[in-house]
Amino acid sequence: MMSLDTSTLYLVATLVAALLGVMLLFFGRQERIAALNWWGAAYILGAASVSLWTLASLGEMFSLALNAFGFIACGMVWNAARVFHGRKSNWPGILLGALAWVAAITTLLPQDAALRMTIGAGIVAIYAALTANELWSERRRKLQKRWPAVAVPVLHGFVLMLPILLGDFLRVQDENFSTSIWVTAFAIELVLYAVGTVFIIFMLVSERTVSVHKTAASIDPLTGMFNRRGFAEATTRMIEREANAGRPVTVMIFDIDHFKSINDRFGHPAGDEVLKLFAAVVTNTLRMTDLSGRIGGEEFAALLPCSMDEALIAAERVREAFAASGIAVDEAPVETTVSIGVAGGPAFTELDVLLAAADTALYQAKRGGRNRVQAATEQPLSLESGRRRIAGIAGHGHAVVGAAQA
Repeated sequence: MMSLDTSTLYLVATLVAALLGVMLLFFGRQERIAALNWWGAAYILGAASVSLWTLASLGEMFSLALNAFGFIACGMVWNAARVFHGRKSNWPGILLGALAWVAAITTLLPQDAALRMTIGAGIVAIYAALTANELWSERRRKLQKRWPAVAVPVLHGFVLMLPILLGDFLRVQDENFSTSIWVTAFAIELVLYAVGTVFIIFMLVSERTVSVHKTAASIDPLTGMFNRRGFAEATTRMIEREANAGRPVTVMIFDIDHFKSINDRFGHPAGDEVLKLFAAVVTNTLRMTDLSGRIGGEEFAALLPCSMDEALIAAERVREAFAASGIAVDEAPVETTVSIGVAGGPAFTELDVLLAAADTALYQAKRGGRNRVQAATEQPLSLESGRRRIAGIAGHGHAVVGAAQA
């Protein structure tokens, strides 16, 4: 039966990890993704620490000191998770584990090998917990498959350090450490996990990229609010959810008064500032549960999970806040007023139907003098309800004609 040389396995494992690290660095630089750079550097440093530890023959203390580079690699994996979610690098945190390890091996006695192993395992566990926490606590962009994002860096940290820690423990008791079946198994696992980790890292980065592009396609770049597409997608889900819970919804349409004259008089940059000002007023005035977006040039819309009476009060607050937040261009005041149409409907009324009713109310507000809130005079029917009513009328008409012919 063919036997496997442990040193060769470790060299293969470290070469694979180093090559994967180079690949991560290459793609990180090419795609300008800082987290990939950190992950790649961690792979390379971890591979170097394992290979040097495997080949070291300069004494036990020097061999143990090499483990500090592995702890730095674990800190870099944690830092990669921070950078992946837009946080700043934490160099003190990266180096703290290595410093704690150096302090431990220089102060503990040679016979305290088990305690050294416990301290090293504790450092790895802390970095693993910090990495998992960074990925789990992400709130701005939720990943569809969160458990790999948490488990993989943790496994990477343990697989990177476990052969070293186990070696420190077994060398005290086993003179045949280099032929130990456990070390052979860990060397093989190091290769498998290194390769698997890279695949899942790229999966997470790819999912993040898709999420960013999807979000960008749904957001108006000037105001930061939903664009028409994003507003329609978000409100469709809210309409269905509120209807299933038996709660009403109300739609508002906002149109900034005399916006064309603002552009003509002060220029488009001033018009953009007015649009951003109004977007801020809507966002700060409405509740967090309300959805709002820019659906046209100077037209905005909002969907509120509340009754018509509550929505009218909220619309009036928006109107008053915008009128009171006038701005000046070249010391010339810019009038900031808005006309608002409000409409509500029965459960499952389609967004387009609600918007059409609110748009009719908005037209009435403009005809009535602008800078006012106007409620829809008639409650809109959903398209499905309208079809059923038309079908019912048609069926009744056919029945009457049939009776008359009879």
